[in-house]
Amino acid sequence: MYLKIFTSYCQLCKIRIAFFSGLSAVAGYVLVAAHLQVQLVIVFAGVFLLASGASGLNQCQERATDAMMSRTKDRPIPSGRIRPHNALLFSIMLAASGIYILYAGCGSMPAMLGLIATIWYNGVYTLLKKKSAFAAIPGALTGALPPAIGWVAAGGQLYDPRLSAISLFFAIWQIPHFWLLLMNHGNEYRDAGLPSLTLILSRVQIARIVFQWIAATAVCGPALCLFGLAQSSLIQYSLLAASTLLILQGAGIARNSSIARSVFVRLNAYMIVVIGLLVSDRLYILSGHLPSGIEKIYALIASSYL
Repeated sequence: MYLKIFTSYCQLCKIRIAFFSGLSAVAGYVLVAAHLQVQLVIVFAGVFLLASGASGLNQCQERATDAMMSRTKDRPIPSGRIRPHNALLFSIMLAASGIYILYAGCGSMPAMLGLIATIWYNGVYTLLKKKSAFAAIPGALTGALPPAIGWVAAGGQLYDPRLSAISLFFAIWQIPHFWLLLMNHGNEYRDAGLPSLTLILSRVQIARIVFQWIAATAVCGPALCLFGLAQSSLIQYSLLAASTLLILQGAGIARNSSIARSVFVRLNAYMIVVIGLLVSDRLYILSGHLPSGIEKIYALIASSYL
């Protein structure tokens, strides 16, 4: 019984998404930090709790439409496993805890960025999804903020061009990420009364647009080297190789839109590989060598991607 309750609340908070949000904040921290400190753990914990709370709030807001779609009808609230009131209180508690941790452990600026991310996700993007089929474009700002939180927590400046490049990479990646999901579930959005690209564009047209965003994401990866975020020539060539492979794989969707799921997985893996390469390069600079644990993790990610 308790395991089912625990599982339901994990699903409410979208633990995996929150985990990767925390990791993106950690990446932002590592890429600018002069040396690593225990504050890195605080950054992860704060962003993880904040993202968990925001996801829970989002499910509270969208519980009516979630109940109409087969992809989401089994979520904790529409399925009746968690009462909306309990979900709301729990989500607010998580979000507030995340902001407090960021404020107490990292200062006012990281906490402010966390608050802005929550307001944008729950107060702007979630509402825009009911108004526009292109809500994913402004909504992508949410994904650009976690690395910025880690960046400023480590002492970096908000106006640093390197941070702008990293945030742009995360923002651009999120758009094809969402629209690839839409290609598999667009009719469900339509049936739930939500605006969907499938109502105004054909599947072939959507696939072509998605490929353009995938190509933009692939270009942004190696372009990060232009901002000094990768010093090693090995890392630079690896970024170029991963980007080339992504473009080749993404090009297939313009010819065959049925491979959307496969391209979705590759796109996400590409993002992980890019951030892993940049972090590995930075750790090498900080320590003079790449820790064996990082080598193993990178090898595992790279092997699964290739």
